[in-house]
Amino acid sequence: MPLLYPLVLAAALFGIGVYGVLARRNAVMMLLGVELMLNAVNLNLVAFDAWFADALHSGQVLTLFTITIAAAEIGLGLAIVLALFRALRTVDVDEVGR
Repeated sequence: MPLLYPLVLAAALFGIGVYGVLARRNAVMMLLGVELMLNAVNLNLVAFDAWFADALHSGQVLTLFTITIAAAEIGLGLAIVLALFRALRTVDVDEVGR
């Protein structure tokens, strides 16, 4: 499989994630955008690991590390969003800043 396919898919995922972070005002949707961007990075790491045929599989190891960081990030982010919702009854980022 050529390297171009996963790179295009990763670029599309990253672009959708950037759009989700910049265009949405809902905190949960912003977190989902960040997760899409992290998954795009994971896809690139695995694709380049397979492309270069790394004997140590460092791309896959870094992907596992990134998945761990992403899981911690989404857990902490959702806890913050839940605390904001309980305190302010909204998850709109613009209303939280006022």
